[in-house]
Amino acid sequence: MDMHKGNPVLVLASEDDPQFAMLNGLPHTICGDIATCAEAAKDATVILHWSATRELLRACFGICQKLHWVHSRAAGLDKLLFPEIAESEVLLTNGRGVFSASLGEFVLAAILYFAKDFRRMVRNQAAAVWQPFDVEEIAGQTVGIVGYGDIGRAVATRVHAMGMHVLATKRHLPAVADPLVERFYKAEERRKMMALCDYIVATAPLTEETRHMIGEPEFATMKSTAVVINVGRGPVIDEAALLRALTSKRIKGAGLDVFEHEPLPAESPLYKLENVLLSPHCADHTSDWQDQAMRFFLAQYDRFEKGEPLKNIVNKRLGY
Repeated sequence: MDMHKGNPVLVLASEDDPQFAMLNGLPHTICGDIATCAEAAKDATVILHWSATRELLRACFGICQKLHWVHSRAAGLDKLLFPEIAESEVLLTNGRGVFSASLGEFVLAAILYFAKDFRRMVRNQAAAVWQPFDVEEIAGQTVGIVGYGDIGRAVATRVHAMGMHVLATKRHLPAVADPLVERFYKAEERRKMMALCDYIVATAPLTEETRHMIGEPEFATMKSTAVVINVGRGPVIDEAALLRALTSKRIKGAGLDVFEHEPLPAESPLYKLENVLLSPHCADHTSDWQDQAMRFFLAQYDRFEKGEPLKNIVNKRLGY
């Protein structure tokens, strides 16, 4: 523990990461089990939930009598929230926005993958087959973003620059126009939006409202040429309904970075489908993603020390 003055931080981690060296300017204890955490928890005013289990966070939360603030390295909170923290006055912040740029790039890559049929190109190249074919131009096509937040905005920025039309759903329609989005729809109007889209991108957080938000009725409204891309949370899409839509060619394809069950079981049909681009939940794992996450926390900690407002304060009732 570094004994400089400041608010003591309890770092919950499943393994030792090099980023912890960046914490040396502030008082902290790193632990991965309740026995190690117990003593430090008595004085901790801050918890950094880095890579430990939800169970450890819940146990530590119960014994941190001086706790004021919990920060989650991740953006998704569906596996983190529990009643005690949701009902408490303790501030909860997350890594929302830290990884959005690379997720936006993955979406653009997936769009181009299907528009240019890169799978066919690679297959023909490997077989030494010269077989020209038509490709699609993405300019002028329509992208629909389901759950427009930081990731959705990163997607919109990139596809708009490529000359694509952008539609989006949002829980609360914005009062001010967004230059990137031609039209916003309420969540309950999502099928109306999807029917117009060539690419449907799920960027929504996982809540009880968004679970299986894209299911059988939604796939039924989509164009047969539509591609679904998910960089939000796996269960936002009903995976069984997605599989049916893909195998029956109800839709053209899917680009997936997240899944209902992770790691995706080896027996999943998704691995073998020709019309699926599959990423093992690493679309935002740039070489410095953990450094970025720690730098964001340190900037947050500096605000906390100075009594300034924190960024990314989570509405614990809504779950994001």
